[in-house]
Amino acid sequence: MRAFRRSLPMALLKAREAVMARFRPLLHEHDLTEQQWRVLRALTTADEFRAGELARVSSISMPSLSRILRTLEKRELIQRGIEDKDLRAAQISITPSGRDMIALIAPHSERRYAEITAAFGADRLATLYGLLDELADCLGDPDGSDGDEE
Repeated sequence: MRAFRRSLPMALLKAREAVMARFRPLLHEHDLTEQQWRVLRALTTADEFRAGELARVSSISMPSLSRILRTLEKRELIQRGIEDKDLRAAQISITPSGRDMIALIAPHSERRYAEITAAFGADRLATLYGLLDELADCLGDPDGSDGDEE
């Protein structure tokens, strides 16, 4: 068995925690979890999502996404509508209040990204993004969830 410090899941987790330590306080200031933030950010990339697609793009399991959506809906940061063709399928979109929340947090988030880029280097960060994308593409995404649950 390989050394614990050379375990790929542990190395990725350690790097993730180092990065998230920069963002977590910002999210907590706005009473958001990391997973809620991921959902809000994902919702800014399209007019609306079906729940399954939103779970996939935000790497959150469906049961966790259901809880997150209930919380965000109560806070009026998202809304759910019914699809005309399939009354069982909810269409989820971000509300104006949700967009306001994103706009409030975004400049502070970008400052954190600038700090990370300054510390790690723009070229190295671009290489890292590329390598992580290649790794994910190579290994696939068997269940659409990263196990990072709320």
